[in-house]
Amino acid sequence: MRWLVWLVILAAAAVALTLAARMGDGYVLVVVPPWRIDLSLNIAILIGALAIVAGYVAVRAAVVTVTMPARVRAFQQRRAQNKARATFAEALRNFFEGRFGKAERAAKAARELGEQPALSGVLAARSAHGMRNFSARDDYIARAATTSEDEQLRLIAQAEMLLEERRYHDALDVLRRMPQKHTAALKLELRAQQLARNWEQVLQLLPQLEKRKVFEPSAVQQIRRHAYIENLKRKALDAQTLRDYWGKMPTEQKREARVAATAAQCFASLGDCAGSQRIIEEALQAQWDSGLLGLYAECLASDVTGQLERAERWLETHPRDAVLLLVLGRLCSHQRLWGKAQSYLEASLSIEPTHSAHLELARLLEQTGKPEPAAAHYRQALELTLAQIRQLGGGRRRPAL
Repeated sequence: MRWLVWLVILAAAAVALTLAARMGDGYVLVVVPPWRIDLSLNIAILIGALAIVAGYVAVRAAVVTVTMPARVRAFQQRRAQNKARATFAEALRNFFEGRFGKAERAAKAARELGEQPALSGVLAARSAHGMRNFSARDDYIARAATTSEDEQLRLIAQAEMLLEERRYHDALDVLRRMPQKHTAALKLELRAQQLARNWEQVLQLLPQLEKRKVFEPSAVQQIRRHAYIENLKRKALDAQTLRDYWGKMPTEQKREARVAATAAQCFASLGDCAGSQRIIEEALQAQWDSGLLGLYAECLASDVTGQLERAERWLETHPRDAVLLLVLGRLCSHQRLWGKAQSYLEASLSIEPTHSAHLELARLLEQTGKPEPAAAHYRQALELTLAQIRQLGGGRRRPAL
């Protein structure tokens, strides 16, 4: 439709010009001694228009001729850029498809063509890393950064690949060279510190990541709890060092059951049973935990009577706690209160039969001169233990050799 409109307009213009030419009676006199030229006005206008067109064409041809080399260079440059972009896109596609060999070759070619040199270098390095060609990877990554802005890209990629290779100390050295760490860099550093078992540094990083809401609160709490547990195990080589570290820990962490259990075991291993019991008592006062309670009779201090009285007070609020009844049975056995011990152990078995309660009761009966009931409880303890082993092993047996 548009072409039809233009055709009608051109036809109308041609008709108008023809009518105007018929009505024109003028003429143009050109005198160039000794010549004299008479032209009608219409012819003169036509010649002038043709002269203008010819001049424009001549000038345009001259301009095109002069600028031809630059235009050719620009064309070649555009073609090279298009080829480089296509090569880089091919490298990306192959990388995400898992074709690391093709991705490496395409990324290397894109870098040589000047398309995103830093990105192409990092992409080639990641592709070589995917093929475990670590020497080529290191060569690519070393030549990846061309400007200061690209340096951070190179360092992050290098640290991540070193972590995947489990060279976490080298990854930490790379991350230390970063002038300013963003969230992704902090996450990488946290992972590297965890692998390097630098738990103090893990605890220092957690507030920053928690402030930026990188992890869920439950995940942060789990990481923090694990770091404190590992630090307690490290401090358990010396009693004073362990006490100093425990004294500096936050109160909410001391009351956490798993942390308190680890601390109690550490104090007990160093012979400080009173400290171990105090930790358990304070944690149980904050939150009742049967797993932590099971350690209460593992390391007995001088005041076993006080422990027994305290456990009996706990029984008033937790009358059907099988672990508490087992602990009471052990404490009574230590005090040679054989009747009470047997009652507590039998009550624990009536609530939850466990191999520990059967074993404790078997020892008590053996000490009180009842070998046959003791043997029965030993057998039941063994059966429960074997059942747990089968459950953990999924019922599988190792083939005979």
